[in-house]
Amino acid sequence: MSPDSDDKQPTSPNNCPSPSFKGRLNLQDFVYKNQHLATSSTRAARVANRRQSTPISGSTSPAPTSRSNPSRASKRKQQGSEEESSPSKKRIRPPSTYAPPSTYAHLTPLTDALHPKMFVLFIGLNPGVETARTGHAYAHPTNLFWRLLHGSNITTRLCRAAEYSSLPDFGFTNIVARPSRNGAELAKQELDAGVSILEDKIRTWRPQVACIVGKSIWESIWRVRHGRGIRKDEFKYGWQDEDERMGCLRTQDDAEDVAEGVIPSPDWKGARVFVATSTSGLAATPPLKEKQRIWGELGAWVEQERASRLARKESDGG
Repeated sequence: MSPDSDDKQPTSPNNCPSPSFKGRLNLQDFVYKNQHLATSSTRAARVANRRQSTPISGSTSPAPTSRSNPSRASKRKQQGSEEESSPSKKRIRPPSTYAPPSTYAHLTPLTDALHPKMFVLFIGLNPGVETARTGHAYAHPTNLFWRLLHGSNITTRLCRAAEYSSLPDFGFTNIVARPSRNGAELAKQELDAGVSILEDKIRTWRPQVACIVGKSIWESIWRVRHGRGIRKDEFKYGWQDEDERMGCLRTQDDAEDVAEGVIPSPDWKGARVFVATSTSGLAATPPLKEKQRIWGELGAWVEQERASRLARKESDGG
């Protein structure tokens, strides 16, 4: 039907004009019209028309030349800088470097805790800042030492760092006496120089076991003993070979040692060596389950020795 058909309607037999669209009820006038939709439709039409007459780049300026296009390398560089400045990215702390003793000269070195008849002498790397500040071994709240000791049944209860000097079955010392924030601030020469001091302490106090709390400590002891670094296939956590016992430097007992309470034992063969993991909160490896397994080996031995000592005490009448 053409657009003009409304004006040329046929007449009825009674010569009355038939109802036209104009004469009919215009239902469109009563249909609900959403002004928002109408506006949106109009706006959409305008946007469509504008897109047809506007370049794809959305700019009325001429398309940039090839010189103004950033290179792929610059795009990658820009993207990388945005990622680095993004707040969601974790900030990476720069690695620690050697710090001379004067850096922490205001902190007091930790006092050794040494007793006769020790089950285990724990040998740490050096006192941390929190340990030096409080005067208590392994005092930093993130350090796992006391929790690993209790979890492996080395101690029968969860001990506090402040109790370190009052546990007669266990002793505490370090291969380096001076405090630092972490081990990276120490020099290898400092660790190597502490090996002979450790040997002398072990010879004097004769613990049954020397527990090395951290791989780097054992690496220094090995380096001094063997004149070279330990190979990857030679290192292992746990019990070390019998010929690696520590403290067998002299065969006779000094009068000063006896005066300090050391029990003479000319046939003493040295302390067995057990290499445990570091307990520092900064040490991410090995995983916690592996740390618990390794410390559990030492705990099983301590439980056995504790039971044997108790049985001997009871058989001796108290």
